[in-house]
Amino acid sequence: MSWNGWEGEIWTRYADRYNAMAEGVNEALFAAASIGAGDRGLDIGCGTGQTTLLAAELAVRGQVVGVDLSESMLARARADAAERGLANVEFVRADAQVHPFPEAGFDVAISRSAIMLFADLAAGFGNLARSLRPGGRLAFTCPQGPDPDSDYSRVTAPLRPYLRRLSPAQQGIGSLNDATRIRTLLSEAGFEEVSLVSVEAPILLGRDAADATEFLFATGPVRHNLDGVDQHVVDLLRSEVRAGFSRFESFAGVRLRRTDRLVAASRRRNPRG
Repeated sequence: MSWNGWEGEIWTRYADRYNAMAEGVNEALFAAASIGAGDRGLDIGCGTGQTTLLAAELAVRGQVVGVDLSESMLARARADAAERGLANVEFVRADAQVHPFPEAGFDVAISRSAIMLFADLAAGFGNLARSLRPGGRLAFTCPQGPDPDSDYSRVTAPLRPYLRRLSPAQQGIGSLNDATRIRTLLSEAGFEEVSLVSVEAPILLGRDAADATEFLFATGPVRHNLDGVDQHVVDLLRSEVRAGFSRFESFAGVRLRRTDRLVAASRRRNPRG
């Protein structure tokens, strides 16, 4: 299993980097989730636990459960929770699509760019709806689909001819690109009051262009696709990508613009509705 193998190990090793890439959407995600002090929360695909710990700090009289497939990432999450003295958080290694969560056991569920990786989206959303109380809230982010004009696409254009295969952990990455499909899946699973909005946030890739390039070439998708490519070619690609990143260097590091989709919904109160 890739998430409990080499790709999970990469995410654990570079946890701070991956969080820096994604945390720009946190404010919008938590505003949509509206976690209360006494709420019972669920974080789907919690990874190394940044969003779970933020949720636990809001649900000070409640409880938050973070679920992921990667034991190495969960170990990092547990260590961070212990360091921060958070006793109202638990991390569970499980597949959220099928895990037997307590029925109506949560007030709110969140996910930062993980739900799209469900192998069976209908089953996954159905299980999440079952786990939420009637009126319980779901808030998650996902990509809006490839944008050839985005900062990231322009910088990584030299790599595009080589990125022919999804790495094992990327399977399903574009499964929620279509807004109509999202609405249909949520409605059929038992959700209502569905909203979809665009959220623009910066991605922090590294201290400078060289640092950002080293990180990018260490990530699972790039490693997966460049495996076996002649080293001379890889070195040329590094040089081109580094030149692209250099255009975005600033005192705050290499920052690119990113636009995600924020989806919010609530479990249907009337099951016949």
